[in-house]
Parts: sequence; C-alpha cells; structure tokens
Amino acid sequence: MRTLAILSLAVPLAAPLAWSHDDDHHGGAPAQAANPQKPWGIAGDPRHARTVEVRMLDAMRFAPQRIEVREGETIRFVLRNDGQVPHEMVIGTQAELAAHAAAMKASPGMQHDEPSMARVPPAGQGELVWTFNRPGSFSFACLVPGHLEAGMKGTIVVVPKTAPKTSRAMTH
Repeated sequence: MRTLAILSLAVPLAAPLAWSHDDDHHGGAPAQAANPQKPWGIAGDPRHARTVEVRMLDAMRFAPQRIEVREGETIRFVLRNDGQVPHEMVIGTQAELAAHAAAMKASPGMQHDEPSMARVPPAGQGELVWTFNRPGSFSFACLVPGHLEAGMKGTIVVVPKTAPKTSRAMTH
C-alpha cells in the first residue's frame, strides 16, 4: 500500500520531464502545462527580456552561433528563417539534443510543444523566450532530420552573476 502511494506521487512529478510532441501543433504557442526547471533554465516572461535575433540559414548554420547571456537574464530570441526549408531552434544540453534528434529521426512528423523549442517555416519568423537561471555552457540546434548532422548548432554561454561583464558583441 505504501509503495502504491509513493508511485502515485512519482508519476505526476515525472510527466513534465518528457519531451512533448503533438502532431496538431506546428511551432504555435506552447501548451498551458507547467514550465519545469531544466538544467539550462526555465521558460521566461517576454516583458522582462532582452531581444536577440537569430537567423536560420539553409547553409545549415545559425547566425550567431555563439550567444553570451548573464545568469538570471531572460532572452527573447527572435528567430528569422532566411531559408527555403523549415528550421527550428531547440535549447538544451548536448546529451538532450542528441537524444531528441534521434527521436525525431524515428518520427519525422514530430512537432514541438515545449517552451525551449520553436519551429519556423521557410521565410518565416518565430519566437522563443527563455530565462537562463543557471550558469554554464548550453547548446541549441536545429533538429529537423539532417540539419544537426550538417552543422546547424550553436552555443549559449551563461556567465555567472559574479563574473565580470564582457562584451556582448557576439550576440548580434
């Protein structure tokens, strides 16, 4: 009986940790589920965000490929797909992105429904708002099958609050 009670508590706690995909969503607003803390941060509030434009290119590159933010900073990524094919930006650890890329290869029709992911149609624009509340080096990538393998990835460096300020020239 005690084991059953513990399991009944564990299942709802683990559910938000899974990747969420829905074939009816295509880069629209995230589902109204709880926004869990991730190793790379948590969904942010656009009212308190600095804007960083990220261009998505059919040469399988992001511009910029390296973005520096301050711990605790919220970034509103304005995603501009300058290409002729769909692209996406997914933020995570390298291990998380590799696992997710493998899942997308197995299910190419998979669509994103998480605040740390956005798909942008050809010649379109999207947005992703994220609060980086933990220092470290994190990754972002396009997980459309074949794009990551072709080099469509980048790095987000989250500088600790206590570190001296540096130039953010690399974010534009």
